[in-house]
Order: sequence, then C-alpha cells, then structure tokens
Amino acid sequence: MIRHPSRFRICAVASALALSLVPTIGAYADIKDTQEKLNKAQQEHADTTQKLKETKNNIDSLNNTKGTLEGRLHQLNVELAEVSDNLSDLEDKIDTKNAEIEQTTADLEEAIAIENAQYEAMKKRIRFMYERKDYTYAEMLFTSTSFGDFLNKNNYIEKLSEYDRKMLDKYIETRQNVEIAKATLESEKAELDGYHEEVAAEQAKVSGYVSSTSSEIGKYAGEIKAFEAVADAYAEQSAKEEENIAALKKQLAEEIAMSKLAAQSKWRDISEVHFEEGDRYLLANLIYCEAGNQPYEGQLAVGAVVINRVLSSVYPDTVVGVIYQNKQFSPVGDGHLALALASDKATAACYKAADEAMSGQTNVGNCVYFRTPIEGLSGIQIGAHIFY
Repeated sequence: MIRHPSRFRICAVASALALSLVPTIGAYADIKDTQEKLNKAQQEHADTTQKLKETKNNIDSLNNTKGTLEGRLHQLNVELAEVSDNLSDLEDKIDTKNAEIEQTTADLEEAIAIENAQYEAMKKRIRFMYERKDYTYAEMLFTSTSFGDFLNKNNYIEKLSEYDRKMLDKYIETRQNVEIAKATLESEKAELDGYHEEVAAEQAKVSGYVSSTSSEIGKYAGEIKAFEAVADAYAEQSAKEEENIAALKKQLAEEIAMSKLAAQSKWRDISEVHFEEGDRYLLANLIYCEAGNQPYEGQLAVGAVVINRVLSSVYPDTVVGVIYQNKQFSPVGDGHLALALASDKATAACYKAADEAMSGQTNVGNCVYFRTPIEGLSGIQIGAHIFY
C-alpha cells in the first residue's frame, strides 16, 4: 500500500531555546520532558545562584561589621594601654607622694621634738634666772671686776634669753611650715588618689569595652563561619546543578538531532509492521497514562508518536521495544504504566486512539517527541502537549 504523503510531513522543531539558569535536584528519566526539566533545572540553578549571592552579600556585610569592630578593638586596646600607663604613672606618683609624706611626717616629729626640747631648756633658764634673780645680780656685782664687766655679763644674759626666744620662734615656724607641707602633701595625695580612682574606673570601663567588643567579634566570626558553610553548600549545589544542566542540554540536543534524523531517515510503511498480541493493550494504557486527561486528538497524537517511532529506522521496530526503550516514556520509569496495565485503566477513547494509530492514522505527521509547552520550543500543539 502507498502511504499518504502527510505521513512524512516533517514537524517544526525549535531552532532556539530560551535558557535561564537555576538549581536542579535529581536525574531525569523521561526524555520527552527534557526541555521542561532543563528549564526547571535552570530556574532552580538561578535560585541557588541568587541565594549564593545573597549569602555572600551577608558574609561581606558581616565581614565589614567585623572589620569595623576589629578597628574599634584596636583603638580600645590603644586606649587601654594609655589608661594603664597613666594608672601606672599615678601609682608611681602616689608612691613618691607617700614617701614624701612619710619623710615630712618624720621631719615634723623631729621639729616638734627639737621645739619641745628647746622650749624646756628655755623654761629652765628663765625659771632659774627668776628664782635666783637676787643672787644672780649680786654674784654679777661681786664677781664683776668693773661696772663695764657687770654690764657685759648682764648683756650676755639678755642675749641668751633673746637667743632662746629666737630659736623657739624658729622651731615653731619650722614646725608650722612642716605642718603646712604635710597638709599640702596629704591634699595632693588625696587628689592623686581621686585621679587614681578615676583612671582605675576608666581602665575597668575600657577593659569592659575590650571584652564586649571581643565577644561581639567572636559572635560575628561565628555567624560568618555559618554563612560561609551555607555558601559552600550553595556553591557545591550550584556546581552539581551546572553539571546537570549541561547534561540536560546535551540530552535535549540529542533529542532534537534524533527527531531530525528520524525525519530524514528511512521509514517503513504501516503495512510492513507486524503487531504482536498485547500491543493494542499496551499502547492504549500508555496513551491513558500520557494523555488520559487530554482531548481525543491529543490521545491519538500520543499513539501516533509511538507508531512513528516503530516506523522510523532510528528506533526499535516494535511497540514493546519503543515503549520500553530506556528513559523514553516517564510512565514506564515511574511505575504508572505498570499500575495501569495491572487493572487496564485505558478508556474506550484510549483504545480507539490506539487502534487508529496502529492503522496508520496520524494528526502530528512524523513527529517522534512530545512534551508540555515550554518557551523556545515550537511544533504542533494539541491540548497540553507540543509534538515535534
């Protein structure tokens, strides 16, 4: 029999595919869904790339904050060193002041002791002079060799009394000066003690800042480490997705090449095909799995794709061989066909479509692939599928 020329009409095949990047997970078993899976993989990869970018931005932000904190920590350490140096200087000054106070206290005690001794000596001389006044003057009169000698001795006694008074006044003045010096030193020491307390408080404050800043830096370092782990995971996932996308692109290119090759290769006439018992049952249930929810035209088109492959020299020449060819029809790989065959899920329309396809009827020319519509792929659209 002569086949109708329309049987050899070549389906339009997309010459360009709009590809956009994103992550994929897992391997794809159904070749007819390769482009759809590629788009999904690219979209998932784009999502992973975006997440990786956001994670890196977070890391950059955290590193900037951490860097700022490290700069502040450095400045705080400089301030702490300065405060500690000031505190050390103050402590040295306080020690020096304490030594000066101790020396001044000793000087004061010595001055008071001298003052007391001088005062006691003076009192004794005055008491003696007043108690022995008559005797003293008589002695001076009788023992004097002349009146001038008497005046000289009297002048001596007066000068001795004047000297005692001057010495006493001097020691009193010295004691007062020492007391003033001691009071001044104690005041200065009290002021130094106040400064010391302030500097010690400042040191504790800066030390607290150093501690809290260090803890904060540690916290940010921990967050950065966690984000870096996430970024590494995204990067690893992204690399796997890129490998998967490359594999899907290769697979899609092979599909398109196979479709073109099938159109250009030798085809058998439907009359040359020998159908085995059970082929109708198998084809009808595959049609049910692939297009059971599609209009009749879509069910016939699926059946025609299977028969086109049987007729093409680049595919197996039996219905069983075509349907069960490795990774060609998803219902085979995911077990849905087995379930349908177990209870004969195929409807009357599915059987009708199988019968017409097996008789040589086709509404998709010699297309050997079909899938859900995707951007960049053209062909014959029937229902929810594009045939090419």
